[in-house]
Amino acid sequence: MKKMFVVAALALTGFGASAQNKAEIKIGYINTDELIAVMPEYQTAMKEMQDLQESLDKQGQELNDEAEQKRDQFLKDSSSYTPTMKEIKREELIKLIQRVQNYSNEAQEKIKQIGQQKMTPIQQKAVETIRTVSKEKGYTHVLDNNAVLVGPPGDDILPMVKAKLGIKEVVPAAPIKKP
Repeated sequence: MKKMFVVAALALTGFGASAQNKAEIKIGYINTDELIAVMPEYQTAMKEMQDLQESLDKQGQELNDEAEQKRDQFLKDSSSYTPTMKEIKREELIKLIQRVQNYSNEAQEKIKQIGQQKMTPIQQKAVETIRTVSKEKGYTHVLDNNAVLVGPPGDDILPMVKAKLGIKEVVPAAPIKKP
């Protein structure tokens, strides 16, 4: 009898502890892509990246135009060149064409590098704000909607994080009714 009482007491204690642990778990979800997309810093970074892309494209086009002009000039005048001069001009043209090809790769690499430099602090700010809101609101777990296919029920904390960042919710305009 005493043994049964001890087993029953342990079982109840185990179930009680399990129920208590479940009560302490609070799960939230957030779409970090959506959060970052509405952050003013992101909008500024995207504008700067677009301006950089346009500037690099313009420089690339100017370099390409120069290569085409030199190629056309070479084709036009090559018959009047001595064999040595023809070889020198051909080498210059080849180097310019290689520069054009390398420029495109270098420009893309530069855009990627600067994009990462601009996005890292924005992502860090988003994560830190998510952590702050989670702590303030008592969430033990916050999962990204983009990575969770199946999960336990939880709260969408995106509105709370936006509020913490001072981002106003944009209410979509009502559709215009046709008469």
